[in-house]
Amino acid sequence: MKFFVFPIFLLLCYFQSFAQYTDSTNYHVLLSSTGSINRTNEDRAYLLNNALNFGMKKESFVLNSTSAWLYGKQNNSLTNNDFSTTLNFNLYKTFPHFYYWGLVNYNTSYSLKLKNQLLAGGGVAYSILDKPNAYINLSDGVLFDQSSLIVGDSYHTYRNSLRLQYHFAIKELITIDGNHFLQNSFSRKGDHIIRSTTTLGLKLRKWISLTTALTYNKLNITQSENLNLTYGLTLDKYF
Repeated sequence: MKFFVFPIFLLLCYFQSFAQYTDSTNYHVLLSSTGSINRTNEDRAYLLNNALNFGMKKESFVLNSTSAWLYGKQNNSLTNNDFSTTLNFNLYKTFPHFYYWGLVNYNTSYSLKLKNQLLAGGGVAYSILDKPNAYINLSDGVLFDQSSLIVGDSYHTYRNSLRLQYHFAIKELITIDGNHFLQNSFSRKGDHIIRSTTTLGLKLRKWISLTTALTYNKLNITQSENLNLTYGLTLDKYF
């Protein structure tokens, strides 16, 4: 864990010093480390979930990079070894609350029997509610999916990607965040992906929160799904 946190500390220091020389660009770094442990006389299980997000925002352009690693064992048997990294951008060039988006996403998941997956594409999004303490956004677009399964053949397909995203802040003390995706294949009947994350945060300081996250993933083509509840700390810093 120390090898994961130390580079983030250096990253925070670097962007803090860099941001002092520009008024037109804002930076955001978010690091979360959560997990769960269960131990009885006969059984032992643990689950660790680490995630890092770096964002850059200008007047009409937002760039985000996110990486997450979920690892778990039960009685020395591997249950989760799931890694995901995403680079995405939002382009605000039309009317208020509307933007274009594009992304490249790589996934590998032991629990979902997914060896490799590369998603790339773009679409449009609109914020139904857009306030500092309340945000609801709907987006839709098309993604190209090149996947390789742990057991099975490699394949590619185009998917419709529908997303619901929201954020609520209650008296700057409690935050509720959600990202929910439904991604159906246009050509492969019965091939759909569900990704859902809901996070509840309790702020201890302006930049640190106690966090509980509920994550559900389903990959219908492998008939696999996972549901994980984790808790821990989140460090959230703007520059």
